[in-house]
This record gives sequence, C-alpha cells and structure tokens, in this order.
Amino acid sequence: MRKNYFTKLVRYMKNVYRIDRGLNKLSDGRVNPTYSTGQVILPVLFGFLLRIKSFNELSLMIKNHEFRQLFPRGTKLPQIDAIRDTLEVIDIDGLKQINQSIVKTAVGNKTFENRTIDGYMVAAIDGTKLFGSNKKSCPECLKNTKGDKTHSFHSGALNHFNRVIL
Repeated sequence: MRKNYFTKLVRYMKNVYRIDRGLNKLSDGRVNPTYSTGQVILPVLFGFLLRIKSFNELSLMIKNHEFRQLFPRGTKLPQIDAIRDTLEVIDIDGLKQINQSIVKTAVGNKTFENRTIDGYMVAAIDGTKLFGSNKKSCPECLKNTKGDKTHSFHSGALNHFNRVIL
C-alpha cells in the first residue's frame, strides 16, 4: 500500500466533510489554552484512524513528527498531557454535532442509497478502548475483572449505532 493514502484520506475528510471546520468550533473548559481544541483533537482523530492502541504510542508518533505532512510547516502539535487535559473537559455536544454533520453530508451525497453502499449494508461497530487503567477509575468507567485485578476503561462502542445508520 502506498504511504500517501492516509494523506489523501485526511484531505478528503477536510474537503468533503469539512472536518476541520467542525473541530475549530469545538470548545472546552480550559482557561488560556496554548492550543485550540481543534488542534488538540486532530491528533486523537488520526490515532483513531490509524488504530493506535494507546496514548503512549500516540505520544511517540507526535514526538517523532510522524504527522508533519498533515499540518502546515511550523505547526507545533500538543503533547500528550495537553491532549489528556483537553479530553477531560471537552464539550461532548460539539462532538455529537460533528458526527451528525458527517452523517448528514454522507446522506446528502447519496453515500447511503437505500441505506446501503453499492448494495452492501455498512455497520461500523468497533470496541476500541479509549482510556484504561488498573489504578484509576471514575463512575462512568466500564470494568473488566480477572482474578483479583480490576481494569477500568472507557469504550468507543456506545449505543449511538442506530442513530447513525437510520
């Protein structure tokens, strides 16, 4: 596979779905942030697209400048601590609006004619683990217990599937 497919995908997302406009409209509760919310969320989006398994791996990719071709010259990406801090206080409703806009554009572009793509039903269910810890947890954490150890985590597979396809 050629290496520039990912760059083409990002360009397609920006041109067709205007993903950068949606990200720039996001807000959070930080005071005097160094990076805009959109600048912080974009590397996380790239991590989802590339199926990066952890923030440690994402941090390494940022430090190794693996996303430099996707940003204008001189753009400095946030470190993983800034990303974590932003994700704690981000406005979830803004993310839902971006998702709704993407679905609306896909339907408007007739991507889903008769609820199919070229006659195939598409179901995008992924149980990606967003955050996980053996030591820290919150009331919304899912739990996985093996023996006497409990692993707390948040999962990306939520009950929003029906809203997206229908």
